[in-house]
Amino acid sequence: MPALSLNNQNLPYPDPLHPIVVHFVIAMVLFSFACDVVGYFTRNVRLFEVSFWNMFVAAIAIFLAVIFGQFEAGLAQVQKAAQSTLNYHTVLGWSLAAIVAAIAAWRFVIRNSNPRKVPPAYLGVATLLVCLVFVQVYLGSKLFWVYGLHVEPVVQAMKQGVSP
Repeated sequence: MPALSLNNQNLPYPDPLHPIVVHFVIAMVLFSFACDVVGYFTRNVRLFEVSFWNMFVAAIAIFLAVIFGQFEAGLAQVQKAAQSTLNYHTVLGWSLAAIVAAIAAWRFVIRNSNPRKVPPAYLGVATLLVCLVFVQVYLGSKLFWVYGLHVEPVVQAMKQGVSP
């Protein structure tokens, strides 16, 4: 099997795709939650429909984000100090994929049974989801901004044997 030709960021393509896809997922989950909360208090049924479709698309897109994340993490030269953060980020990423899919399924059931209301229990679980998303954002930000995963100067330093 031929080896992949990697660029200065240690990737076979110009830029990391994981953060591009994952930012859409973050935005869709947060916007879905905001629409449900505002819709709950204003009784605006149209916001529930917007919320459902955002969560539905997020449930699909999160799997793409996780797959690109796994691929790009496998190509990264990870500092020993970053390994535990990357492990937590990976486990939480796969967990969030399952959680978002389950919540989207629940949202589908809610939409079909009574499209004019969202139960408070759903809002409570969605609040927990938002909290988990914020933790995941923190871990991902730490991997990039602190440990420099796929950041060109850090990749080059590690290729030269220098620990950044």
